[in-house]
Amino acid sequence: MLLNGKVALVTGGAQGIGRAVVESLLKSLAKVAVVDLNEDIGRKCKVQLDKDYGEENCTFIQCDITNGETLKDAFQTTVDQFGQLDIVVNNAGINNEKDWERTIQVNLTSVIKGTYLALDHMSKEHGKRGGVIINVSSMAAFLHSPHQPVYTATKHGVIGFTRAIAVAFVDTDMLLSVEHEDTMGKFVKFKDDFKDSMNKYGLLKPQQIADGMMNMIMDSSLNGAVMKITCSKGIHFHTYEPPSA
Repeated sequence: MLLNGKVALVTGGAQGIGRAVVESLLKSLAKVAVVDLNEDIGRKCKVQLDKDYGEENCTFIQCDITNGETLKDAFQTTVDQFGQLDIVVNNAGINNEKDWERTIQVNLTSVIKGTYLALDHMSKEHGKRGGVIINVSSMAAFLHSPHQPVYTATKHGVIGFTRAIAVAFVDTDMLLSVEHEDTMGKFVKFKDDFKDSMNKYGLLKPQQIADGMMNMIMDSSLNGAVMKITCSKGIHFHTYEPPSA
């Protein structure tokens, strides 16, 4: 897919991996709706993006993605402003074992809602032109994290849902959440284990994730692929055995 003139919506787009993806899309001359819960960070992000890429090329939409109506409005606002929708990156996520129900809502339920909304606006079955949907999971979906059981479950769910409907630690602020009882609950006692794992496997930069996503957006042969990015192997793809008869 050539990105010049395409329109993308990125959840959790004001910081971390989302921000890197947004900038990569803007550099490729796409229009982007930056959807994020944090209004202060989002507006500061918009100011900088306007300065770097022009005022007409992106918009910021403050949105709690766990609210289905608000998320639906964010999609419609994007289409109303830019006239179309071609790419959706369901990226927003949290790490909170104490408030585990919200972790499920953000990491899995909202990804499912975002996928269905994307299909409503892009699927050829609905008379649209087609497009690309990327749902962001985690290496926790392949290497289970016993100290993050709910987070791990949500990331397994993202891959299972995404495969049915048709990746290494990353150096973002979310990693800091393992330090705090408010987010980790009783699992905060394992924070040193997390740090040991980070030291063992290394940290990816958000831009590395964004580069991988750009590959998936632009290469139609990767439809339905599960991309893995690790410090040791870089970008590669996870394969599954076909179901037996």
